[in-house]
Amino acid sequence: MKAVHFGIGNIGRGLIGLVLHRGGYEITFCDVSSALVDAMNAAGSYTVHEAGVGGAVSVVTGFRALDSGMDPDTVAAEIATADVVTTAVGPTVLSRIAPLVVAGLRRRDPARPPLQVMACENAIGATDLLKSEIARLAGGDATTFRAVFANTAIDRLVPTQPSRDGVDVTVEPFFEWAVERAPFGDDPPVLPGAHLVDDLAPFIQRKLYTVNTGHATAAYLGFRAGFETVPEALADPQIARVVATAMEETSAVLARRHGLDAVELAEYRTTALRRLADPAIPADTVARVGRQPMRKLSRHERFIGPAALAAEWGLPVEALLTGIGAALAFDVPADAQAVELRALLQTRDAGELTSILTGLDGSHPLFAAVRALIVDRQASSVRGRMPSRAIRA
Repeated sequence: MKAVHFGIGNIGRGLIGLVLHRGGYEITFCDVSSALVDAMNAAGSYTVHEAGVGGAVSVVTGFRALDSGMDPDTVAAEIATADVVTTAVGPTVLSRIAPLVVAGLRRRDPARPPLQVMACENAIGATDLLKSEIARLAGGDATTFRAVFANTAIDRLVPTQPSRDGVDVTVEPFFEWAVERAPFGDDPPVLPGAHLVDDLAPFIQRKLYTVNTGHATAAYLGFRAGFETVPEALADPQIARVVATAMEETSAVLARRHGLDAVELAEYRTTALRRLADPAIPADTVARVGRQPMRKLSRHERFIGPAALAAEWGLPVEALLTGIGAALAFDVPADAQAVELRALLQTRDAGELTSILTGLDGSHPLFAAVRALIVDRQASSVRGRMPSRAIRA
């Protein structure tokens, strides 16, 4: 069996590549980083270390790496004969991968089984997004290709890696990879440790609205308070309290929307908080976790997604608003979206910017509260200071 995976980052190596290797796939890793591609090919194998007492050590072999920017033709040829294509590149990059997948599908022998495509991103419906890009390039109908598309939900913390480790990667022991069952019919991919589910939405939103919301809230509050890492931020009682409350607010949304059990959600929150603050896992920086604030503030992402539903249903949103306010103050010059956000705050009307960032219209019950946060941030910028570090909720 053969898999093509886009993205040789930490998740690509530490979760997707590891599971594909365990499933017996020969893997072709694709990335636009020539240095990383060269390092992978030179190494010939890499080690996945699970942090903490009793953590497993796994060696991944049987792969090669290609520079998808420099050698798209070879990438397309690999896709033409692959069984599986996966991604872990970030949802904003999927549109750049779609042409490569289309080129590979056009070369594919019609007698081969359908290509199984899964975008493994921290976003709801990422595979649908990739499929729509493929359909656009194919003239509006992706079904003309011999391919099936399944959405997924992934969860594994992979913190900033020590540079001395090369292509080896350190991860937390916990992982979850849920995949839609229906698209595969009677021929699912071989993904040891992952599980096929009939309804993926609860898994995606439980992870996004709990782990990702909590992680981002800790990062933005930690940045505003001057902390370097997420565990340092969560060691602050005030920040820990806001993060825990924000996750309680999202759990209320999950319980109402999907009928999830309140006790099980409480256990999931406890596990998530323990994972985020685990001292055995190399500390993740608030700058890395907080990157791309505009994406994280978009309509169906980890803040506005649950907060909008909570506001519509009259549920609490105070801690989520605290996280949103802190995200607006994320000012990291090395992050392109943070720079863009700062420019928008300086040039756009607060109401207009609320719509741009959140996708909400003025009549939505959350709109006024977010607009007020933007007004406060704009006023703080004019005064030449960061917003107050006082933490609400």
